[in-house]
Amino acid sequence: MTVPTLTLNNQTEIPQLGFGVFQVPPEQTADVVSQALQVGYRHIDTAEMYQNEQEVGEALKATDVPREELWITSKLNNGFHKPDDARRAFDETLSKLGLDQIDLFLIHWPLPTLYDGDYVSTWKTLTEFVQDGRARSVGVSNFQPAHLDRIVAETGIVPVVNQIEAHPYFLNDEAREASHRHGILVEAWSPIAQGAVLDDEVITQVAAAHDKTPSQVTLRWHVQRGDIVFPKSMHRERMEENFAIFDFELTDDEMASISGLDKGEDGRTGPNPDTFDYIPD
Repeated sequence: MTVPTLTLNNQTEIPQLGFGVFQVPPEQTADVVSQALQVGYRHIDTAEMYQNEQEVGEALKATDVPREELWITSKLNNGFHKPDDARRAFDETLSKLGLDQIDLFLIHWPLPTLYDGDYVSTWKTLTEFVQDGRARSVGVSNFQPAHLDRIVAETGIVPVVNQIEAHPYFLNDEAREASHRHGILVEAWSPIAQGAVLDDEVITQVAAAHDKTPSQVTLRWHVQRGDIVFPKSMHRERMEENFAIFDFELTDDEMASISGLDKGEDGRTGPNPDTFDYIPD
């Protein structure tokens, strides 16, 4: 099965379904990613903060999948927003992944209460990596509308994606709509709300109607919204289940009923980007 691609604002094609390795223990990451590649995933999403880039790199080195078929994303850790620190961190990411060029590199969090609120300099630094050919694309993660407006206004350079928390209990439409206004595609993290939506009656009823699982229905909802999504699983059977979402379609009414589950801020499972100030040890 071929995963559809979406066109980024730099005309690069990105697979709409990927595989995330958040909270995958390093000692299990190489095997898990290898299994995902065997299932058919070609888009792998990691981050410096996940502490498993090295092991993702091991899986990439071992695979028979040609490099040009793969899309690899990583993210700048929160302790490295100063330009020289960001450059060193990016060098280390490439080294750990065993890559000369990464497909997508993101600012993981804006951290507006730290670094004197200067995430603009960090963004400018990331754009250097495209200019020198070591990143095909650069983007942001967890950027609120004001953060997006500021970096675009002050640099004139638009991120290709904004990776944000989004799921049926938290549509995060303000950030989604702000991204779209700038021509930025949305990547949805925590796409099943850490499993919270899987027992929801609306979703289980839709799943039964299509003879699909609640997870498949939720991921399909993301895809039909036009977002990029990358579920995580450490189990082969679940990887295969999450991959099999392109042989059915939700109706407009089903899409609307799932979107109607939105709880606004009460549905957010992760930190609020306006106040998040975590720096890893």
